[in-house]
Amino acid sequence: MNMTRRQALALGAGAAVLAMTGLPRFASAEDAKVQAAIDAFAGGASIETGTVSLSAPEIAENGNTVPIGVSVDSPMTDADHVTAVMLLAAGNPQPGVATFHFTSMSGSADATTRMRLAKTQDVIALAKTSTGKVFMDRKTVKVTIGGCGG
Repeated sequence: MNMTRRQALALGAGAAVLAMTGLPRFASAEDAKVQAAIDAFAGGASIETGTVSLSAPEIAENGNTVPIGVSVDSPMTDADHVTAVMLLAAGNPQPGVATFHFTSMSGSADATTRMRLAKTQDVIALAKTSTGKVFMDRKTVKVTIGGCGG
């Protein structure tokens, strides 16, 4: 293959622009699944930040077993309590990981579990209250060894 000097310069300039701006990011099917799960859980309510706190490691050396904790600051009274907390792993083939259900008799809305993460991704916690409010927290977990066949 023969390349002229002008073609080589154009190729180099294009590569430099691509390196500076990065590859374009397109919405993926994973993003659509995650948004659909969030919308279904929220049931049309606006999503607020705060109140729910997600604890996850910044770096998980093994994606097969990543410890995750979630707690919700709630009075847990009959009139105002957390009814459900959902965990999503945005980069997994099936983003829904777990849903925990609570009543006012639960005393507190805290849960811990371990999840499998296929790759570096966002973990999302959503909490729904008996008053109809929905809260969200999100953390990025860097996975060095994938848990779903990675």
